[in-house]
Amino acid sequence: MLSLKNKTAVITGGGSGIGQAIAELFAEQQATVYIVDLNIENAQSIVDTIKKNNGNAFALQCDVSNQQQVKDVLTSIDTIDILVNSAGIAHIGNAVNTTENDFDRIYNVNIKGIYNCLHVAIPIFQQQKAGIILNVASIAAIVGLNDRFAYSMSKGAVQAMTLSVAKDFLHENIRCNSISPARVHTPFVDGFIAKNYPGKEQEMFEKLSKSQPIGRMGTTREIATLALYLCSDEASFITGNDYLIDGGFVKLNG
Repeated sequence: MLSLKNKTAVITGGGSGIGQAIAELFAEQQATVYIVDLNIENAQSIVDTIKKNNGNAFALQCDVSNQQQVKDVLTSIDTIDILVNSAGIAHIGNAVNTTENDFDRIYNVNIKGIYNCLHVAIPIFQQQKAGIILNVASIAAIVGLNDRFAYSMSKGAVQAMTLSVAKDFLHENIRCNSISPARVHTPFVDGFIAKNYPGKEQEMFEKLSKSQPIGRMGTTREIATLALYLCSDEASFITGNDYLIDGGFVKLNG
């Protein structure tokens, strides 16, 4: 079960964090994986690791906010069966102290970046008469998180785009879902804590972990496993849904 043999998967943001875990797991399940990332060194490093483990993977550099780059990259791939939109950036700030440049940067990567990938990939899926799309959203789209104004806005848009695409292309054998993680332990989290709480790293790590009812952060592998199911043939009856993977954060807090 959950084999991706003979499938080709494109994973944006696959050079680190959740995208990396998805790329590695998909390759383990025999997919041919294309890691599309702005940081080509990171992407190539993951590809090298996958190949050492007898997987099949390629690294492609791309700024997802640039539609021409996205078009050039995606159309260079012979066949695409699965598109995972994992590329994204974070921001800390409220509606007052978020600058226009900050807001535009979040929009360009987290919203326009996904739109660009959908805009190019969906016609490919239409021609093939099949395709699977998974967008990485966040619990920030549906709960109030302090100082996450622009980020929450962008993830709300991801959920809305997911539903719209699922509806519009329902009868063309194109499925589209999203996943909404809570806090996941990634290098970004470690960097955020080190930058904002020097000398209190362990204390803040424990505090952030315990903010989730389950008492810890999620792992990238746990997120990747849900992604694997939703992109597999076993999930062929699922489209137009967002899946919480949050340690009980949304339903059990308070």
